Amino acid sequence: MNNGWNNGTNNGTATGMLAGKAVMITGASSGIGAAAARLFAAEGAAVLLMARREDVLKQLAQEITESGGRAAVSAGDVAVPDDVRRAVAATREHFGALDAAFNNAGYAGEEFLPLHQLDDDAFDRTMDVNVRGTWNCLRAQIPVMLDAGKGSIVNTASTAAMVATGAPVPYVASKHAVLGMTKAAAAEYAAHRIRINALVVGTTRTEMIAQAVEARPEFEEAFVARQMQKRMADPVEIAQAALWLCSDRSTFSTGSALAVDGGLTSN
Repeated sequence: MNNGWNNGTNNGTATGMLAGKAVMITGASSGIGAAAARLFAAEGAAVLLMARREDVLKQLAQEITESGGRAAVSAGDVAVPDDVRRAVAATREHFGALDAAFNNAGYAGEEFLPLHQLDDDAFDRTMDVNVRGTWNCLRAQIPVMLDAGKGSIVNTASTAAMVATGAPVPYVASKHAVLGMTKAAAAEYAAHRIRINALVVGTTRTEMIAQAVEARPEFEEAFVARQMQKRMADPVEIAQAALWLCSDRSTFSTGSALAVDGGLTSN
C-alpha cells in the first residue's frame, strides 16, 4: 500500500525499493535489525523500530530522521504479546499502514553448552524469543495485512533451521520451528496476497556472535569452516536480502527459505 507520503529527501525518494511503505522491524537495536532499519529507510520506507533497549532505538531513529528518513520507536519484548500488538498499532498510528514486517529478533543463549548442561531457563528463553516471538508477530501483523489486502513478512531463521550447526540445541530446534511456521503461514495466507518468507542466515558479525567469539576465540574459525565463503557476513548483507523480500520486486516469492549463508547449506 502506498500511503502517498514522500519527504523529498535522499532517504525518501519515490524510486527506492520500499518507497511509500511502512515497515516494522524487530530486533532493531543492533546487528541485522539496525542495518535493516538504515537500509530500508534509505530505500524510502518509514520504519517502526522494536527491541527492548529503548535508548538505543531512539538514537537509531534520530540518526535515520537526521538523514532524511522516517522512523518511530516502540520498545518491547517480542515474547510479550501486548508489546508486539503495541508495536503494530504504533506503526499504523505513525505511518498509516503496515505494508511489510521484518521479524528479526532472536536469542541464541548466553552459553554454548551441551544439552545436558543447559538449564530449563536457557531452553525457555530461546523458545520464547525465537518461536513465540515469531508467533506473536505473525498473530498481530497478519490481521492488519488482511484488512489492507496484501503484505509481506520476512522471518529471520538460520542455517540452524536446516542443519545441526553446532549452536546450542534449543537454538537449532527453535529455528527449525521458525522455518516450519513460515511455510505453514505462507500456505494459509497466499490467497490473501500476503507473502511470508524466511531468511536462512549464516554466521553474521552481530553482538550475539561477538559475545560467543569473545568467550570462545576458537569459534571465529569454526563458525565459517563449513561455508564456501570463509568469512562472516556483514549485517547489511543480510538486510539486503530482507529488503528484496519486503519489496514488490519479490512478488512471486512466498514460503521460501532464502539462503544468505556463504554457501553453507549448498555443501
